[in-house]
Amino acid sequence: MTFASRLDQTPSATPAPGEVHGNWTTEAALALYEAPFNDLLFQAQSVHRRHFDPNKVQLSRLLSIKTGGCPEDCGYCSQSAHHDSGLKASRLMEVDRVVAEARKARDAGATRYCMGAAWRSPKDRDMEAVIAMVEGVKALGMETCMTLGMLDSGQAARLGKAGLDYYNHNIDTSERHYGKVISTHSFADRLETLAHVRQSGIKVCCGGIVGMGEQAIDRVDMLVTLANLPEHPESVPINMLIPIEGTPLAKAGSIDPIAFVRTIALARIMMPKSYVRLSAGRSAMTEEMQALCFLAGANSIFVGDTLLTAGNPGEDHDAALFRRLGIEALEIGAT
Repeated sequence: MTFASRLDQTPSATPAPGEVHGNWTTEAALALYEAPFNDLLFQAQSVHRRHFDPNKVQLSRLLSIKTGGCPEDCGYCSQSAHHDSGLKASRLMEVDRVVAEARKARDAGATRYCMGAAWRSPKDRDMEAVIAMVEGVKALGMETCMTLGMLDSGQAARLGKAGLDYYNHNIDTSERHYGKVISTHSFADRLETLAHVRQSGIKVCCGGIVGMGEQAIDRVDMLVTLANLPEHPESVPINMLIPIEGTPLAKAGSIDPIAFVRTIALARIMMPKSYVRLSAGRSAMTEEMQALCFLAGANSIFVGDTLLTAGNPGEDHDAALFRRLGIEALEIGAT
């Protein structure tokens, strides 16, 4: 079936370019995903320019505040206690150290500081320290983001009261493919946490991982789920699987670069006002692939040599690429 014929069959589910819309069908989204590549990128860039400066990219830094020993069995994760990845569990970092690291990130140009803990969900005894981290990083003038696993309504409310700007909780993949990746909690559990976060007044950061052996339809359905939430996530990280020895997905193979760029473009079209973050996996991407992702509407990246436990391009490398592309970092307060 051609791109045009798909659209003819689903006219009511295909929005005008750049329209914020929450009633996507899989058929309409798949029609866009499978469009001729040049047409898809043209539409994505057109949507992007309606809502963002096309030559500005937001920089975030990610710090693991508690590494390893997680009771979840996520098939991609080196921090799971179920997998023999060689990673040792650590204790929760001290608040002063976290704030000091955030200050360094701010001085290097990061505007958002993301803190991640390898937990199924935070324990009450840890909440006081976590809240102090939020308050300390906000005092530096940075946006704050945390990813601590599942939250109940009370925990989300406490984080919201502390002034947390964003909470990251990825749905990872489609509901259909989810059970092939994770068994210790459900797709519905993920959505419940997102609802608690939204109700607390915290902005939602939610995306997924591609290259985990899923089909194209799974990438599309993942984005359909996000785009059909009551409100679009303000930040949508798209990760490319980093195969890690000792994890079940170590031999999952790699995703075709063009398919990855198509996923970025579809996220941009379906969630036109969201920041679409080019996240994990950039160290395995060529500069040309990253440039296509920016053309497709990605406008946020993680900077720094490490993402939790995985490698990331160095800041000098990112700065050189930005110079070649004429891209500038978004300044603090500009978001």
